[in-house]
Amino acid sequence: MATTMAGRGITFVKNLSGLFHSRLKVLEVGPQQLSCVHTSASLESKHWERQNLKVYPPQLPDEPRRPAEIHHSRRQIKYSKDKMWYLAKMIRGLSIDEAIAQLEFNDKKGAKIMKEVLLEAQEMAVKNHNVEYKSNLYVAESFSGKGKYLKRIRYHGRGMFGIMDKVYCHYFVKLVEGAPPKKEERTSFDQAKEHLDPPQADLHNGSAALQHLTPSVKPRHVPSHQRSALTFMCIDGEI
Repeated sequence: MATTMAGRGITFVKNLSGLFHSRLKVLEVGPQQLSCVHTSASLESKHWERQNLKVYPPQLPDEPRRPAEIHHSRRQIKYSKDKMWYLAKMIRGLSIDEAIAQLEFNDKKGAKIMKEVLLEAQEMAVKNHNVEYKSNLYVAESFSGKGKYLKRIRYHGRGMFGIMDKVYCHYFVKLVEGAPPKKEERTSFDQAKEHLDPPQADLHNGSAALQHLTPSVKPRHVPSHQRSALTFMCIDGEI
């Protein structure tokens, strides 16, 4: 009886292992089976470099020349995405030479990485995108993204511990051929003035509509003895 049960158990284990190996072979058919695996790259910038392969229709002779656009990135940088964001915002809208100069005199770790990425993108522009002058470029887009976060144990005293994250980030940059656009210098006072003062056309239309809606009311005649009492009430603050 015991021998029979042991034989059935061995047979069941063999069948289970054979089923497991067959399932593994099915999963190894092609790379499309791994498309559901989670990646740490941001969804909006997942195919950032693929935009370099975009093909435009031919231009007409009288059309202005389309400026070249270069998309470049570096992923899984051992640096915080928030610290990288401040540097990325600093060079946004600058020419390529001015951006490299600003990063050259910055002591932060992310500045050296961003400088390497800009130099690589500048070389790509001349080599692959037919840009004649490598200085004729400006930083149109510059931002950072969240990379993978690895959880590790931080040991404390008395047998206690905590969880720490080893953070990584991505950096994305887009260079456009030409001179950088001029920035419109606007102060907070100008923005507040535009917000509070509506355009004159809208103000005129609003006043005309208000006059059309409000009925015409004639002012009521106030006798002289009531007029003096009303003046004293206004001075005392009762009205």
